[in-house]
Amino acid sequence: TEIRARPASECVGEFTVLRRVLVFCICRSPWRIAIGAPEVATMPSPFPGMDPFIEAGGFWPDFHAGFITYMREWLVEALPDDYDVRIDERINFIHVEDDRLQRFKPDLAVSVNEPRLQRASVSPGAATLEPIVLPETVEEEIREVYIQIIKRSEQRLVTIVELLSPTNKSEPTRGQFLAKRMSIIQQPIHLVELDLLRGGRRHQFGRALPPGDFYAYVSRVEQRWDCQVYAWSLRDALPTIPIPLAAPDPDVLLDLQSVFTLTFERGRYQRWLRYDQPLTPPLSPGDESWMAAVLKG
Repeated sequence: TEIRARPASECVGEFTVLRRVLVFCICRSPWRIAIGAPEVATMPSPFPGMDPFIEAGGFWPDFHAGFITYMREWLVEALPDDYDVRIDERINFIHVEDDRLQRFKPDLAVSVNEPRLQRASVSPGAATLEPIVLPETVEEEIREVYIQIIKRSEQRLVTIVELLSPTNKSEPTRGQFLAKRMSIIQQPIHLVELDLLRGGRRHQFGRALPPGDFYAYVSRVEQRWDCQVYAWSLRDALPTIPIPLAAPDPDVLLDLQSVFTLTFERGRYQRWLRYDQPLTPPLSPGDESWMAAVLKG
């Protein structure tokens, strides 16, 4: 058999395909490959797709950050060479009042034993003024990260990929989110939104959403007012969805299940999640029975 060396230029396409296959296998493998790091057994979610207890357990900020990071890794390997993926950040401010102040703690609390002040004597004829108690108002800073896909040769933002947060789906920040969403839709930028939360308000369209627990919305520049909606249930694996690029480049496919699996296992959420706590919003009786069987194994 004759073995012939080929120029590197003939192998570029094969190397690209091989690299993507390796990334695909690593994301789906029951073991993770890390150079110089010991192998760690995975701790998969008991659910076939999205684990609703991440939302119920209060781990969403951490999960959001991890999911965006691993989604970026997937896209970097899938995109043509002329595209780059950046993680950007937006900052929202909300007013927090009353009992919600209990969520805030100072960075450092110092306790000092001070001598008690002697109460001043008040003459019998002096008038006293009773205070009016008002709730304190605190402005909380909320930071959200999202993905930008940029076409390098044109230095142009092509696509934004967002993972919705609870603050995007409830007041008082939902109005800010919808305003920023509209500002994106009015520009020549594709918008992909992932709603992996069961709680909160859904997007509103000209027709009712299809039945589902989770959604992906793909709003293309060429079809601006006809949003593509992908819906799936708690019993389903997360789908693979298209990510539109600049014309005439074809879409790339984003395997949401692989990204979720990597995020869940890297975050080791199964160590922390309490699968005996109730879900909000509650499941239907059928899904409740199904979930009980899944958790029982």
